[in-house]
Amino acid sequence: MSRSIDSDSSVFRNIDWITVIIYLLLVTAGAISIYAASYDFDNASIFDFSEFSGKQLRWIGLSLIIGFVILLTDYRIYEAYAYPIYGVVILVLIATVFLSPNIKGSHSWLVFGPVSLQPAEFGKFATSLALAKLFASYNFNLNAKPSNYFRALILIFLPVCIILCQKETGSALVYLSLVFVLYREGMSGFVLSAMFLAVLFFVLAVKFMDPFVMGLSLGEFSVLTLICVIYCLLLIFYCRDFIIARNVTIGMLASGFIALILEFCGVHVNGLIFFLSVLGASVLYTAVAMLRHHIRNFVISIGFVLVSVGFLFSVNYVFDKILQPHQQTRILVLLGIEEDLRGVGYNVNQSKIAIGSGGIEGKGFLNGTQTKLKYVPEQHTDFIFCTIGEEQGFIGSSLVLIAFLVLILRLIVIAERQKSTFSRVYCYCVLSILIFHVCINVGMVIGLCPVIGIPLPFFSYGGSSLWGFTILLFILLRLDAARKEIRD
Repeated sequence: MSRSIDSDSSVFRNIDWITVIIYLLLVTAGAISIYAASYDFDNASIFDFSEFSGKQLRWIGLSLIIGFVILLTDYRIYEAYAYPIYGVVILVLIATVFLSPNIKGSHSWLVFGPVSLQPAEFGKFATSLALAKLFASYNFNLNAKPSNYFRALILIFLPVCIILCQKETGSALVYLSLVFVLYREGMSGFVLSAMFLAVLFFVLAVKFMDPFVMGLSLGEFSVLTLICVIYCLLLIFYCRDFIIARNVTIGMLASGFIALILEFCGVHVNGLIFFLSVLGASVLYTAVAMLRHHIRNFVISIGFVLVSVGFLFSVNYVFDKILQPHQQTRILVLLGIEEDLRGVGYNVNQSKIAIGSGGIEGKGFLNGTQTKLKYVPEQHTDFIFCTIGEEQGFIGSSLVLIAFLVLILRLIVIAERQKSTFSRVYCYCVLSILIFHVCINVGMVIGLCPVIGIPLPFFSYGGSSLWGFTILLFILLRLDAARKEIRD
C-alpha cells in the first residue's frame, strides 16, 4: 500500500507542471470564448448549463477527472495494451459507419441519449499508441526493409479509410499528420518533398485552367516546365553528375527555344507531345549515360518524372470525378477562381470581416457585433477563433497563438528528453496532431486553408474534441513523469 502511495506521489512530483498550467489556461480561455460566441442577452450566466458555455464547463470538469485518472494509471499499461486499444477503437469506428445517424451529411457521431460522441477524436490517441508500440518493437528500424514502411502506413491509413467512409474528410486528414513522425524516425526527406510537390502541382493545375499555351492549360504547362527544372536539379544535387545535368539542361533549353521560334513563325507546336518528347529524350539519354553508375539515384530521378507526369494528368479526373461538388467549390473559392459569398464562401468571408473589425485591441469582451448578431455560423465550434479576433483583436489573437506555440515548444522539449522509443514516438504523434489542428483551423478561419471542419484544440465547443486532446496530452505527461523508470 505504501509503495502505491509513493508511486502516486512521484508522478505528481515529476509531472511537467508547465504543460499542465498551459493546458488549464487554454481550456479556461476556451470556455470564456465559447461563452462570448454563444452569449445570449436573455441568459447572461456562463454557468447556465442549458447553454453551450455551461455544457462546456461540464466537459472541462469531466476532462480534468479523466486527466487525473490517467496520471494515476500505471504507465506500463499504455505500451502493453497499445494494440488492443487500437483494435477496439477501429471496431468502434467501423460500427459508427453503420450505427450513427446522418448529421449534416456525415455518419461520424454515436448518440447515447442526450450525449453525442465522435469516435474519430479518440482514434487519434489509439493510433498514436499503436504507432509508438510499432517503433518500440524489438530491433524495429523503419529503413531496414520496405515492409516496415508498409506496417507503419497501415496503422495510419486504416482509420483514415474508415473515417472517410463516415464522410468526415477533415478528421481523416488529421491522421495524415502522423506521417511527419515517420520523418522524425528516419524517413527520407525525399518523401516530404514529394508530398509538397504533389500539393503544388495540384494547386497549379486547378488554379490556372485558363488560358491555354501550346494546347495545354497554363497550369499544365507550368507544372511540366517545373518537372523539367526539378529533373535537372535532381541530376545535379541528387545524382551528383554535373556533366549529364549540363547536357540535359542545354538540350531542354534548346528544344524550348526552337518551340518558341516555331510558335512565333506561326507553326503550332503541340505542348503535350513537346514536353513528353523532351522528357523522354532526357530520360533516355540519362539512362544510357548512367547505365554503369548511380543506378539507384537514376531510378529515383526517372521515377520522379513518370510519377509527376502521371499525377498531373490525374488531377482533372480526381477533381471532376472523385471530389464532391461542395469540396470542388471550396477549393475554387480558396484559390480565388470563384466567389461564393452567399454559399460555400460565406463562413470564411464573415469570419474575415469579424477578425478584421477587431483591429489591434478588439471591440471588448461580449461587444463583438458579428458574434452577437450570429453572422458567422458555427462560431462556437470550428470558427471560435474569429470570436477571439473580433473581441480581443490582434493582441488577443496573438496571445492565443503564442500560448499554443509555447505548448508546442514545451512538448518538443519533453519529446527529446524521453529515454524510450515508445515515449518519444508517442510524444511526436501528439505534437503532429496538435500542430495540424492549430494551423489548419486558424488557416481556414482567416481564409488561407479550405474549410474542412476540424476544431481548435481546447477552444472549440465539444466534449469529444476536448476529451480526445486531454487523453492525448495526459498520457504524454504520464509517460514523461516516468521517464527515469522507462528504458528501451
